[in-house]
Amino acid sequence: MRSKLFVPASRPELYAKALAGEADAISFDLEDAVEESRKGAARATLEAFLATRSGEQGGKVIIVRVNGLGTPHFDADIAAVSRPGVDMVNVPKPESADDIRAVAAALERHEKQRGLGRPIGILANIESPRGIRRAAEIATAHPRVLGLQLGLGDLFEPAGIDRKDAQAVHGMQLAVRLAAAEAGLWACDTVWGTVNDPDGYTREAEAARRLGYIGKSCIHPTQVPLANAVFRPRDAEIAAAARVVEAARSATARGVGAFLVDGRMIDLPFIERAEAILAAARRLGLYPVS
Repeated sequence: MRSKLFVPASRPELYAKALAGEADAISFDLEDAVEESRKGAARATLEAFLATRSGEQGGKVIIVRVNGLGTPHFDADIAAVSRPGVDMVNVPKPESADDIRAVAAALERHEKQRGLGRPIGILANIESPRGIRRAAEIATAHPRVLGLQLGLGDLFEPAGIDRKDAQAVHGMQLAVRLAAAEAGLWACDTVWGTVNDPDGYTREAEAARRLGYIGKSCIHPTQVPLANAVFRPRDAEIAAAARVVEAARSATARGVGAFLVDGRMIDLPFIERAEAILAAARRLGLYPVS
């Protein structure tokens, strides 16, 4: 999921265009992108659209950002989007394991009512000071949690932290990535709000990639190719990973544990990382299926 494009649920004219685009994931937004007085209408519009979709979305990951637990919209949002074609709900501002378990219970209740056979996952937004402090607790709260997403607007603005302070951004990126790693989950990076600054978007995406993020959120279609370019495996990485995996096969046959590849000591964590790179490359058609 290199690119995750937000689409306002109140803009149905954008739905089909987004689904036909190059983003790996589409995140229909019932929260920040929809004005309070229009939330009910947006929810009904999105529900009607989702009801026409099957579980097959042409390879797209389908996410819905719902309104938060403390809002009067939460339960209606969950009821509306508990559909076969939805892969995840994106939950804003969870601050404890109990919050995640409450979301999971609501999903389970509405899935049973609809007779869904496949559970919908949870993408948890880490976007408050308490959320940062409890990020690992949130990540490990329930098996439905598939990943964490960093949100810097709600985290930084109330505290007066400069969104363009690269050191502050790096600290939060690292904290969320390590919390996700503790739970064995992936992490998706935050939005870059200045649409006409592709260099800034790419710079922040590159920093996230170096920390092991799988992708970055997009608020405009022009950001999608930037994310896709940053988060694809490089040719040199693919070649190096292939050498590691091949050497690992040889080492296993010889009963050898650690070994050298390209002058670097390799053991299990490096082998697992190489296998993950090749798996990503295969999904993108950049490496032959073995």
